[in-house]
Amino acid sequence: MSAVAALSPAVLFDIDGTLVDSNYLHVHAWCRAFGDAGIAVESWRVHRAIGMDGSRLVKSLAGGADETARQRASQLHSRYYAELSSWLSLLPGAHALLDRVASRGMQVVLATSAPEDELARLRSLLDREDLVSAVTSSEDVDIAKPEPDIVVVALARAGVPASRAVFVGDSVWDAQAAARAGVISIGVRSGGISDQELHSAGATMVFDNPHDLCAHIDVSPIGQLR
Repeated sequence: MSAVAALSPAVLFDIDGTLVDSNYLHVHAWCRAFGDAGIAVESWRVHRAIGMDGSRLVKSLAGGADETARQRASQLHSRYYAELSSWLSLLPGAHALLDRVASRGMQVVLATSAPEDELARLRSLLDREDLVSAVTSSEDVDIAKPEPDIVVVALARAGVPASRAVFVGDSVWDAQAAARAGVISIGVRSGGISDQELHSAGATMVFDNPHDLCAHIDVSPIGQLR
């Protein structure tokens, strides 16, 4: 963890689809899991649910299936996603963006609801542990995004109020969670969601990916936060 003062402004980052190019691996893993569990779900529906709380994702996509089938799908997703971990890669500019935020004296906070095993792989890939001041995971809340709980936990761990933070995410669920927590959010298109949907969910600005955000950081809410 970094030694950044607890009251320094904080930039809260989602990881999947925001810093790491993982969303379509999740889509593949979920589609395979649903199929093997005997649940028919179209891949485009899975993609649009990525970033949502896992239990809510299963319920929304497979609510008509019995509980045993839904639980099997969740377990299979974890297994299949782990098998795809070698395909994970950083999105363009991920390192540069984290470095830029830290160099400006702001806290880098990983505000994700990923399970601990997935989070460990993501953090290893990010390779910026010395910059990170706080982290969340699925262990910290009962229900994740779009509920605001994970954002609230991240704020508490950073020691800042909502007015001293900005959230960066790739999904409508990220933007909705941030809005419900009273935090300004920035959207990135790297998760495969359109500008209009991200804006409608609450994102104040939208960029292509971390590289694009880093290049325009001074005119973004992060620049204003400083």
